Amino acid sequence: MKYIKYIFIAVFFTSSISAQEVDLLTKKEAIMQTLEENFGITIASNDLEIAENNKSLLNSEFLPSLTGNAGANYNIEDQKVTFQDGRINEISGAETTRLNASLDLAYTLFDGMGRWYDYKRLKEEYNLTELQVRETIETTLLQLFTVYFEVARISENVMVLEETFQNTKDRLIRAEYGFEYGQSNKLEVLNAEVDIIADSINLMDSRQLLANTKRDLNVVLNSDLERRFEVDTLISFTEPLVLDSFLTDAEKNNVRLLQAERSIMISDYSYKASKAVYLPSIGLTGSYGWNEGDFPVTSFASQSITDGFGAGVSLRWSLFDGGRGITTVKNAKIQTENEAVFKNQVINEVRRDIANASGNYENRLSVYELLSKNVETTGANFERSNERYKLGQITSVELRQAQINLLNARITKSSAKYQAKLAELELLQLTGQLLNITI
Repeated sequence: MKYIKYIFIAVFFTSSISAQEVDLLTKKEAIMQTLEENFGITIASNDLEIAENNKSLLNSEFLPSLTGNAGANYNIEDQKVTFQDGRINEISGAETTRLNASLDLAYTLFDGMGRWYDYKRLKEEYNLTELQVRETIETTLLQLFTVYFEVARISENVMVLEETFQNTKDRLIRAEYGFEYGQSNKLEVLNAEVDIIADSINLMDSRQLLANTKRDLNVVLNSDLERRFEVDTLISFTEPLVLDSFLTDAEKNNVRLLQAERSIMISDYSYKASKAVYLPSIGLTGSYGWNEGDFPVTSFASQSITDGFGAGVSLRWSLFDGGRGITTVKNAKIQTENEAVFKNQVINEVRRDIANASGNYENRLSVYELLSKNVETTGANFERSNERYKLGQITSVELRQAQINLLNARITKSSAKYQAKLAELELLQLTGQLLNITI
């Protein structure tokens, strides 16, 4: 009996550790913390900020460029100058100083519509990045709830195993009293001791698995690994009529299809921009300049100062660049066609995925409903078996079998419940509604 007491102490110790977990981490809080702290979502949000900077007018080449220039030159040299009339002027150490400064303005008035389509392409790349961020969020939330529901499932299992352990403990105490007063044999006590050892091991293993899984959840949340919390085990399913409306509009809202459409538009704008090579470019230039020079006596002038404005128009037309431009246009057109083909492929894959996910959800929901009824049946059977055992009508082996049947039924039902909910969430993601519903 001494080792049985050690079992009670070990079970009580692990129970006291789990009893410290008093904070309830709701699904809403888990979502909010994931959106704020998750590493993958943070990186995706930064990529979106980069895309927003890229689509700015400052990155469009529609604005002019303004350049400031300044310079200074100093020369000292020996000079010998012969004039037309035969005079010779020779000087040693002649100094020449030149200073200049200017502001140069350049603006491309027309470039064959290339920058216009590039600007529209950058806007579509931002929209595509938005969809990529959305996909990252959806994938991360699915990962979150996969772990969150695993914590919930194991938490329910621990509760079931605790009840099973307590029932076996009560049976052991009853068997010991019965043996002590001659109402039962030693076999009943030994059977109860074997069963309580098995139940205690299952309970301690489940508690350890629960602690490990909570650490997994803390990693997704980017939270302290040893953070203590409980999770919400209540599950509600989306109404069938609402789910049917989601399925009707699935192809309009699926994030993969929306990305494929954006990719087609991006390729089309790239193709149109590449055709700018066939047209001329027209540029405007303007400048304000100032120059000053000090010259030696060998020069015609001793000093010169000039300042003023200048403007000009330039036309540039690449009539033939060796065929590189034509090749670029052809390849851009092929890339656009490839994106259209890829979209058709995505459409088929998404339709298949939605059909599979819908079937999986309906099947798992039906399984959960059947297992819920099975728990009621096995529960009633265990209660009846327990009463018959107290009356001495059945053996402890038969009672144990009824207890195991109830344990397995409750654990299986709990697993089916969360599998059905995850199947629903996967279906909601495919229909593009995962971020629009209350979980």
